[in-house]
Amino acid sequence: MSVDLRNIKLRISYDGTSFSGWQRQRNERTIQGEIEYCLRLMTREKVDLHGAGRTDAGVHADGMVAHFTTGSTITCHDFMRGMNSMLPGAIRIFAVDEVDLAFHARFSATSKCYHYNIYTGKIQPPHLRLYSVHVARPLHIPAIKECLHVLQGTHDFSSFENSGSRDKSIISGRGAVRTLYRANLTEAAPSQLTFQFVGDGFLRNMIRNFIGTLLQVGQKQLSVDEFNEILQAKDRTKAAATAPAHGLFLKEVLYQKQ
Repeated sequence: MSVDLRNIKLRISYDGTSFSGWQRQRNERTIQGEIEYCLRLMTREKVDLHGAGRTDAGVHADGMVAHFTTGSTITCHDFMRGMNSMLPGAIRIFAVDEVDLAFHARFSATSKCYHYNIYTGKIQPPHLRLYSVHVARPLHIPAIKECLHVLQGTHDFSSFENSGSRDKSIISGRGAVRTLYRANLTEAAPSQLTFQFVGDGFLRNMIRNFIGTLLQVGQKQLSVDEFNEILQAKDRTKAAATAPAHGLFLKEVLYQKQ
């Protein structure tokens, strides 16, 4: 007897502090692993959850999207209610929808939006410590904004790509070329800075490498021209160290049909 497969899309929010990232790992707590465990209990099936991307340990999300296929007849409402009753408080499912079988959380995405938070006051409030990086000195904001303008558009971002981002033996495809539709900086509150990046894709640690280098510009260790030279060099050794994970949030994954 054949079973009609359903494709179920999830919108997920999580605090990544206590997890070893999104992707399931043996003997480690991960976001994917926790959700799959709940789904397997509910459906009695071996569920494989496919995310829109893979966030690293300590990275947070307000709008991760994932999907799974199932033969279960559980309603979307009951999936959401059941998962939220079993998942740890650091993970919540905010939307469950049945979608076309052609939908793929990663490959159907047209763009992603990330935020990175910085606190520049002398003493960081404790409630911000897990969700923003403390830089206890004023930053030269105009120079940072000039560099953000440099990053916008289509570029080879090899200088900001950590190893393991992709299989570099594959010569077809777009390599390290990505398009940033938006790269800006706002002051959400006194001493609280939020970087926003919207693009058609991101390399491994690309945003955290942006931030590490932009902070050097903000601290006047690099000029805007030197930042541009780093981008053009296509050489990871030219850029600064990777910024900490806990300031980074996946805010939204966008699709042609929402």
